[in-house]
Amino acid sequence: MNVWIEAFIVIAAVAIVIQMAILLGMYLQMKGAIEKFTKIADDLTARIDPILLRTNRILEDSEDKIASIMADGAEVTRLARGQAQKIDRVFTDSLERVRVQVIRLDQILAGALEVIEDTGTKVRNTLWGPVHQFSAVLMCCAGYSGGRSLTALLRTKNSSSEVILPRTF
Repeated sequence: MNVWIEAFIVIAAVAIVIQMAILLGMYLQMKGAIEKFTKIADDLTARIDPILLRTNRILEDSEDKIASIMADGAEVTRLARGQAQKIDRVFTDSLERVRVQVIRLDQILAGALEVIEDTGTKVRNTLWGPVHQFSAVLMCCAGYSGGRSLTALLRTKNSSSEVILPRTF
């Protein structure tokens, strides 16, 4: 049995030495990988730091400019709103004035049309009244002359070819 124990101890010692060699190899590989990652991180940091510094400087320099632009934009918006309100008031006032003038023009035209209509009626009555009266006289004369027309009566009275009509107005 001693031989078995000695063999087991030798096998265990060899296994431990092999494990130690594997662990040493893993340690060396990890150390190399960590050094490579550290170098890559340092290179990346060296490249990114100037970019970040420039960006930070630009943002710090632009902060006042951006604030000024925002203030100017707010001022322009305020002025535009005021001008829009003024334009609205002017248009509203103009539309009201136009409406009043249209109403006034409508009243003037309505009055003028009434005057024209009254004048037309008066002219019609003044001119056509005597014409109707004359027509009535002609009809009356034609009726009393036994069917002869007024022109025939007038020709016989004057004994000429001219027809002389009496003036009624």
